[in-house]
Amino acid sequence: MLLALFMRRFSWLTYFSTFAAALAGFLFGFDTIVISGAEQSIQELWNLSDLFHGAFITSMALWGTVVGALFGGVPCDRYGRRRTLFWIGILYLLSALGSAFAPSPYIFSAARFIGGLGVGASSVAVPVYIAEITPASDRGKLGALYQFNIVFGILVAYLSNYWIGTAFGESAWRWMLGVEAIPAAIYCAFVLGVPESPRWLVIKRQDDASARDLLEKLNPTENIEDMIGAIKESVSEGTVSLSRFLSGTFQFPILLAFLVAFFNQMSGVNFILYYAPRIFERAGIEAGAVLGASVPIGVVNLLFTLLGMYLIDNFGRKKLLYVGSFGYIASLLGVSWAFFSGAQGAVVVVFVCAFIASHAVGQGAVIWVFISEIFPNAVRDYGMSLGSGTHWVMAATITLLTPTVLSTFSGAQIFAFFAGMMCLQLLFVWLVMPETKGLTLEEMEVKLGINTEVLEEESDIEADLSTTSS
Repeated sequence: MLLALFMRRFSWLTYFSTFAAALAGFLFGFDTIVISGAEQSIQELWNLSDLFHGAFITSMALWGTVVGALFGGVPCDRYGRRRTLFWIGILYLLSALGSAFAPSPYIFSAARFIGGLGVGASSVAVPVYIAEITPASDRGKLGALYQFNIVFGILVAYLSNYWIGTAFGESAWRWMLGVEAIPAAIYCAFVLGVPESPRWLVIKRQDDASARDLLEKLNPTENIEDMIGAIKESVSEGTVSLSRFLSGTFQFPILLAFLVAFFNQMSGVNFILYYAPRIFERAGIEAGAVLGASVPIGVVNLLFTLLGMYLIDNFGRKKLLYVGSFGYIASLLGVSWAFFSGAQGAVVVVFVCAFIASHAVGQGAVIWVFISEIFPNAVRDYGMSLGSGTHWVMAATITLLTPTVLSTFSGAQIFAFFAGMMCLQLLFVWLVMPETKGLTLEEMEVKLGINTEVLEEESDIEADLSTTSS
C-alpha cells in the first residue's frame, strides 16, 4: 500500500532515488540498535568495567556518528551527494564484518567507530539528498521515508537479536553484528543507480543542462526553468565560508536546528532504545524474556512512524511536535510512577511503548525533515552537519553515562528528569518553532527572515579585500 501511494504521485526516478537513499536509514537503525542485544555478552566475555563498557563498547559507534555528522557535509559539498551515499554503505559493510570477527574489545571498538562514521554521515547526506530531489508539497512525506527505514531497521535488529540470541550459543553476539553486512551490500548496489542532486549540479558544477534533464524526470509537473532560476538566485551570493555561516545571518535556523536535535535526545529515546533489556530487567521482567519484551518497541515504532509520515505534510511539523511533546510527558511520567510505586513488569513495557509511539509520530517523523529544509541552498551542508552533530553529541554523551546513571539513580528519578526536559521542548514548540510545510527550499529563506542581500554585500566586500591584499 505504501508503495502504491508513492508510485501514484511521483515519477519512478523520484521514488527509486528516495527509496534507495533512504535504505541508509535501515542500516542506521539496525547498526544503532543491534548492540543492545550483544552488549551484555560482550561485557561478560571480556570482563569489562561499567566505565570501559560504556565508553568503548556501547558508545564508541556514537562517537563515530559525531565525527561523521560534523564532517559529513564536506564530502557532500565537494564530491556530491551520490558518491557520499555510496561510501557510507562501504563504511557500514566494513563495520559489520570488523565487529563480527573482532578478537579484542579494542578492535571491536574501532569497527563500531567506523560504523558510526557511516551513521553520522548518512544523517547528513540522506536528508539533504532527499530534500533536494523531491517536490515541496510532499517533501515531508518523502523525507520521512528515511525515518521509516530507521525504525524498520530498529525493528529488524530487535527481531534478529531475539532469534539469533535463542538459536546460537556463546557466539550469538558475533552473528547479531555480522548479519548487517548483507543489507549493507544491497544498499551499495542500489545507490549506484541513483542520479546526482540537480541542485548540487547547478550550485557546484554549474551544469544547468544536466540539472534541467534531471528535474524534468524528478519533478515533471513543476516549471523547470523557474526552478533553475530560483536555485541560481538562492546562491547568487557565492560560496559561504564556515565563519560566515556561524555569523548572525543564519542565527535563527542554527538555533532551530540545535534545539530540535537537543530535545530529540533529551527525551531519553536513545537511553531506552540502547538499554531496553536492562531497563526491563530492572522492571522485574525475567532475564530470559527481556529480548522478547524489546520487540513491541520496534513494532510500535514502525506503526506510528507510518502515521507520522501520513500526517507530516497535512498537519505540518509544528503540530506533530505538539502531539509528540504531550505524549512524551504523559508516558515518561507513567514510567516514573511505575518504578516509584512498584507497578512494574508489563506496566513499564506499556508506558515505554506509549513513549516510543509519541516519539515516532513527533520528533522521529520531524527531526531530519525539519533540519534539512530550514537552511538555504548555500549552507545546507553546514546546517545539516550542525543539527546532526548536535543530535549525535547528545546521544553519545547519554549512552556513555547510562551504565553509571543506572547504577546511581532509580528508574523513577531518571524518567522524571526526561519528562521535565520534554516540558521545556513543549515551550520551544509553542514559542519559537515556525511551520515549514508546503514551502520550497528557496521560499524557506524568506519565511525564516534570512537576508540574502546582506550576504551578497558581504561577498562583494570580501572580494574587494581579497583584490586589495593581492
